[in-house]
Amino acid sequence: MTAVSAGGTPVRAVDFLQLDVAQAPPGRLAEWLAARLRDAVADGRLPVGSRLPATRVLAAELGVSRGVVTEAYRRLGEDGHVAGRRRGGTVVVAAPLGVPVVERQDPPRTRELYGPGEPGPDIYDALRAAPARIDLSPGLPDLTSFPRAAWLRAERAVLASLPAAALGYGDPRGAPELRRAVAAWLARNRGIRADPAEVLIVSGTAQALGLIAQVLRADGMGELAVEDPGSLGTRQHLRAGGLATPPVPVDAEGVRVDALHAVGAPAVLLTPAHQFPMGVVLGGERRRALMRWAAEQGGLVVEDDYDAEHRYDRAPVPALRAMLPDRVIYAGSVSKLLAPALRIGWVLAPPAYRDALVDAKRFMDLGSAALPQLVLARLMESGVLERHLRLVRGRHRQRRDAMIAAIGRHLPGAVVHGAAAGLHLTVTFGAREVVDTRLAAAALARGVKVHPLSWHAQLPCPPGLVMGYAAGLPGTVTEGVRLVGEALG
Repeated sequence: MTAVSAGGTPVRAVDFLQLDVAQAPPGRLAEWLAARLRDAVADGRLPVGSRLPATRVLAAELGVSRGVVTEAYRRLGEDGHVAGRRRGGTVVVAAPLGVPVVERQDPPRTRELYGPGEPGPDIYDALRAAPARIDLSPGLPDLTSFPRAAWLRAERAVLASLPAAALGYGDPRGAPELRRAVAAWLARNRGIRADPAEVLIVSGTAQALGLIAQVLRADGMGELAVEDPGSLGTRQHLRAGGLATPPVPVDAEGVRVDALHAVGAPAVLLTPAHQFPMGVVLGGERRRALMRWAAEQGGLVVEDDYDAEHRYDRAPVPALRAMLPDRVIYAGSVSKLLAPALRIGWVLAPPAYRDALVDAKRFMDLGSAALPQLVLARLMESGVLERHLRLVRGRHRQRRDAMIAAIGRHLPGAVVHGAAAGLHLTVTFGAREVVDTRLAAAALARGVKVHPLSWHAQLPCPPGLVMGYAAGLPGTVTEGVRLVGEALG
């Protein structure tokens, strides 16, 4: 842009590093510019790898001759700070000598991942950042199977036909195309009949939990009961939203509805199709008891249907939402089906909460990003997503089988839970005295990441490990379990 000095002389200042040529000493423009660029490299505003503007462009913006900029770049090149890379332009290749290199600090608690007490809110960040050869953390699908080519084709098709108006602000409930596709997907795969107008698109289940917590608190609820053992991450999100999370025990048939009555909470969050982390399915009698609880107590169920599509040795289990549409807030996503990085999920709420959830979403972010929604809708409608599901089911089954076989060889006496579906197994150790946090720490010392079962429990529970198998090749999974067995001794 062009400014004007007090004397009326035009002065050039530019956005790039906020350079103001009026600050240059007379006759020393190249020296001044080189010094400013050197300072920017030293203080990190121009990190190694960043590209400098073309000499012609920067000269025009500063209102100086191109030779001034060329000379400044030449001086930095002689110092070894930048290098010319033909079509790649002039690139910063090194910081000045004497500039202290800031050592990357470990994320909080990396050295104390498996310490005493309940893990802190940053535990998952710290675990992801911890170095390891093999990651058996639960919750990841086979990310190498992400359908990149199909996604690119769908994205090109969407962009080729997208009207300019669709790039503006949209419906906070989500793109109509994706809401229609999700409604059809849920009808085919989860037995849920819903109108697209009932579907709210969110940024993954994590955002769904935050929105639900906000709406329930506004409705006067202070607590949302959770399964125990039950997901630590879910518990953290609900607590961050201001809700208490009283525990309700889980047994071989799922959540104990008698204990839910005793807790007295007005609402409960469940993972009925594949309970996390124990892997049990909410049985028929328990479902009927839950329906009676909802009818008699006016209870509300939040259904986290986090990985119900991944089943291997059993028939599909219908969603609770299909049975109790007026008493269930249903949440799902593509994080376990495609990739968590997409940050796309959905919520179906009873009429009493639907408008409040849409308002909460509206005032949180005005609606999720439209382009990924439109691409996903195209994949759903074209059948690509269902073909992808069939592909990864086969791969996940092989990896599950490899983990079960490895547990039999390297963890003798361990009991496997939840093998019929999902992306993880939980193992417990019977009468053997094991401190699962110490075992997880010993496994990490050998290069393997796992979750101690105690992380996911508020009530006393048997020691155990929660181990994901979907993200690694069968050989990698086998080696990871072998190292866990070595840590167990």
